[in-house]
Amino acid sequence: QVQLVESGGGSVQAGGSLRLSCAASGYPFSVGCLAWFRQAPGKGHEGVATLWTGGGYTDYADSVKGRFTISQDNAKNTWYLQMNGLKPEDTAMYYCAARGSYCTLRALGYSAWGQGTQVTVSS
Repeated sequence: QVQLVESGGGSVQAGGSLRLSCAASGYPFSVGCLAWFRQAPGKGHEGVATLWTGGGYTDYADSVKGRFTISQDNAKNTWYLQMNGLKPEDTAMYYCAARGSYCTLRALGYSAWGQGTQVTVSS
C-alpha cells in the first residue's frame, strides 16, 4: 500500500520561501503522476503542480506559475515543491498525491494522498 508523508510546512512572511517534501513508500507505479494540491479553509482541493515521471513534464496552476517548482529525487522516493515569493493567498493545507496514470490538476482520480502539511503566509 502506498504511503505518502509530507513535511516542510510552516509559517512565513509574504515574499518568503518554503520547500515541501513528500516521501513515498510502497509506490507501485513504474510511471505515473506526482502532484501537489492545496486546500484553504472552506474551499475544495486546488491542483498546484504535477510531474509526469515518464518524461519529467510539469504543469502548474496559473496562480503559482513562475513561483513554485515541482521536482523529484528518484533515489529517495521523494518529491518536492519549492515555493518562492509566497503570498497570503497561498495559505492552505498542502497535500501530495500520486496516481499511475496521466497528470491532471483535478483531484479526482488520485489514489494515494498524504496527510497534509500546513503553510501559512502572513502579510
